Amino acid sequence: MLSHWLDQLPLVAILRGIHPDEAEAIGHALAHAGFRVLEVPLNSPEPFASIRRLSQALGDDYLVGAGTVMTPAQVQQVVAAGGRLIVMPHADTAVIRAAKDAGVLCVPGVATPTEALAALAAGADGLKLFPAGQVSPEGLKAWRAILPTHVPVLPVGGISPDTMAPWVGAGAQGFGIGSALYAPGIDAGEVARRAQAFAQAWRAVSPKSKEHRA
Repeated sequence: MLSHWLDQLPLVAILRGIHPDEAEAIGHALAHAGFRVLEVPLNSPEPFASIRRLSQALGDDYLVGAGTVMTPAQVQQVVAAGGRLIVMPHADTAVIRAAKDAGVLCVPGVATPTEALAALAAGADGLKLFPAGQVSPEGLKAWRAILPTHVPVLPVGGISPDTMAPWVGAGAQGFGIGSALYAPGIDAGEVARRAQAFAQAWRAVSPKSKEHRA
């Protein structure tokens, strides 16, 4: 279940543009900060090589997969490279079903309640609210009234440590983090610093953390 991977720190590292030769160092930097879910968008250089290296370096305790997956054929390529997560920018039910048939987790991108419900009916394990700015926290709050409570909804797009709180208040159960965490040219040390900042920000707004402090 997706919730197992999101339990400790529900932040997905989106490593768009990563090169295979830096994957291991970046992966370990993120793991040290508590990230357990990493995706390599397929419009990165040699994405399947990076997925393979991350999977081998981090092992079974981390969920590594691909983003920007557009077709059922790409699902098979991701699985062959060792990926166990399919993330999509859209809600193509054929891709969702291909992921489930392959036995891997799938988080499609949705921007309307109709897309969200259709994706869940096709077997989606969670929902990527994308682009987040198009929906807004107010929109997500309305969505949560009709979506199953156990389904993780992860806003993606423009998320920073300072913008998490309104989303969490509206019902977000985590986030996908892109260029604010990693972008081409950023070394592992800087990624580690940014990852720690995001982890600290999550702990500050997380309902679970607040219950603990209480």
